[in-house]
Amino acid sequence: MEFDLENPLTDLEDLTSDSVASLFLTESDHMPSHSYFSSLQAGDMDILVRREAIASIAQFSCNFDPLLSYLAVNYLDRFLSCHLMLQPKQWVIKLLAISCVSLAAKMKKTDISISDFQGDAGIIFDTRTIGRMETLILGALKWRMRSVTPFSFISHFISLFKLQDPPLTQALKARAVHIIFKAQKDINFLVYNPSIVSASALLSASHELFPLQFPCFQNALSNCSYLNKDNLLHCYNALQAVVLEEYESVSEAVSSTVTPVNVLDQIFSSSESGKSNTVTTLRLERDIKRRKISHYCHNQTVHVSQIRQF
Repeated sequence: MEFDLENPLTDLEDLTSDSVASLFLTESDHMPSHSYFSSLQAGDMDILVRREAIASIAQFSCNFDPLLSYLAVNYLDRFLSCHLMLQPKQWVIKLLAISCVSLAAKMKKTDISISDFQGDAGIIFDTRTIGRMETLILGALKWRMRSVTPFSFISHFISLFKLQDPPLTQALKARAVHIIFKAQKDINFLVYNPSIVSASALLSASHELFPLQFPCFQNALSNCSYLNKDNLLHCYNALQAVVLEEYESVSEAVSSTVTPVNVLDQIFSSSESGKSNTVTTLRLERDIKRRKISHYCHNQTVHVSQIRQF
């Protein structure tokens, strides 16, 4: 049966109280070691190795379910946290990425041919070589392949919100999933339990989509006995940097496109003075957009007192 990241420990559609408790109790077994983040942050392990491996995973799995890629990166981080790779050769990084994707595909019951991985930069791996690397990864992960990820907690947390409208519930879930995918590449989120990342992503999504109901959602998650409120606060606020960066990139893309205003500016800026005024105007518009975005995300920041009051 295909492995479901949203329901890793049971085949039942509805999570029981026992299965939910099991998720919280076992989630730390599916995380990188505690020293992994500090090693990346201190430079003991080259962060570029992780970035290159993730880029390769994305390349090899781009035509498949995005959850397959997420699962492969989870395997990657857990393996790297056990095997310090200071400056591995490029072919080793490629082999590691291929093997993580291959293992994730097997768990997801996805058919992937070895030929899909060949022909990249002249590096060719046979089935036996990939199999050996897979065995090495399995040993590092202690054969715990049914990873507990942030996706495993989404249904449980959403049920606490007691939303009555299925389309709104789906919209909230879709936005939270998007934020979780964005956060995986950032090493700062490696220190948080999957449940904390999941709850924080849902808080961020709910503030964007349902600002009037946000206090109720915040209260519901704060009352969850399994969640550490301080960690929830720090993770939520860290996610705002991810959201801000996303909005800024969108704003920059919009500002760079041709608009009626830009066209009119170009028509009436034939003189040198006109050109100067146009540049000043565009810069002013961009600065105003940045201030609006910063103000929006600043309003989303939750302080300790706000969480602890519930």
